[in-house]
Amino acid sequence: MQQIYTFGNYLKSKYGCKVYKVGINISGFTCPNIDGTVAKGGCTFCQNDSFSASTGETQELKGFHLNLTSAQNPNLDKQLLQLQTQFESISKRQKDEYGAEKFIVYFQSFTNTYAPFETLKALYDKALSFENVVGLSIGTRSDSITDETLEYLAKLNKDKEIWVEFGIQSIYDETLKKINRGHTSEMNREWIKKSKDLGLNVCGHLIFGLPDETQEMMLSTAKEAYEWGIDSVKYHPLYVVKKTSLANDFIRGKFRPISEDEYLEVLAKALQMKPKDVSVQRVTAGIDDSSLLAPDWCRDKNSQIRNINQALKPLGLKY
Repeated sequence: MQQIYTFGNYLKSKYGCKVYKVGINISGFTCPNIDGTVAKGGCTFCQNDSFSASTGETQELKGFHLNLTSAQNPNLDKQLLQLQTQFESISKRQKDEYGAEKFIVYFQSFTNTYAPFETLKALYDKALSFENVVGLSIGTRSDSITDETLEYLAKLNKDKEIWVEFGIQSIYDETLKKINRGHTSEMNREWIKKSKDLGLNVCGHLIFGLPDETQEMMLSTAKEAYEWGIDSVKYHPLYVVKKTSLANDFIRGKFRPISEDEYLEVLAKALQMKPKDVSVQRVTAGIDDSSLLAPDWCRDKNSQIRNINQALKPLGLKY
């Protein structure tokens, strides 16, 4: 049975110890398709108020939002404190429960390059100053990053492990329009190429089960993303949560979520197509609380992983 090349495999091979990503949520970050710059309301599947910097370790700075043209940031010191408080709490838990020894600080919620450069530089530098931090992973969008920021990350990448995570989702512009994404597939290709040309590591996020997409379309997205030169990949099924535009479509019968059998089939084919040197960071997603409307199979992560391995077994693969 061949083990799929995971991000954990990659990190263990490079650093010789357990390296964990510490997910950080910083107040003030938003997205250009939420604040009205390119669209309003955010992606149709995104429950905007679920992205909060209040993780139990820090309090959210309500009503405070940054963008690329913000003239000043009166809350930078509070953001830096949020960063430190969350890192210390989460990394301690990862040490105690999982034996983590080194860390990558993962700027996770919303769009973590969508702020003035000086704010980003202060946050990135602070994160890299923490003990046993070997790098950063930064979630972003192709319409929310500047050449200045990308070049600074490339500079940091000379001594640290720097990853940029792009939400590709689909290569089909008609799909991106349906989900109110606010940018085109060509923008994704362009900024991934820029990142790779600067020597940065790139992780691409792909969603299977987007509205009206066939299996052929989903696999074409995976194939093209691999060809763009991504170094790592996250696969997600599209699930429906309350208080979203997608939830309204689901309730009205205008959207049918992907079934588990359909997801397992397309995932297995995408993994077979994947270049061997592209690591896998995620093979599924879901949420087990009252906000999930459908599909019900996205509630239990352990069950999902068991079923994924069962589907991969005839192919000689194991996650």
